[in-house]
Amino acid sequence: MDNSNIIVRPVITEQSMHFANTRNAYAFKVNTKANKIQIKNAVEKLYDVKVIDVRTMNYKGKPRRRGRNFGRTDMWKKAVVVLSENHRIDLY
Repeated sequence: MDNSNIIVRPVITEQSMHFANTRNAYAFKVNTKANKIQIKNAVEKLYDVKVIDVRTMNYKGKPRRRGRNFGRTDMWKKAVVVLSENHRIDLY
């Protein structure tokens, strides 16, 4: 898998910006088939930083309804990447 296919996009919320400022941890939406080692290598190569820790979590799709039709939103995977003290990622 290519590095640009592993990292889908950064997750920018109030909580993720708080973690970026206090714990130097950044959240990314990643490919559901990517493992922690692939995510670590992709972030290090794309952003030129040193990664200390990677935590991942899978999100199930939420049930949605439109009229009589029932469905679900897509499942996705989130990765929280902790960087070393002297590295930063500018997401803006």
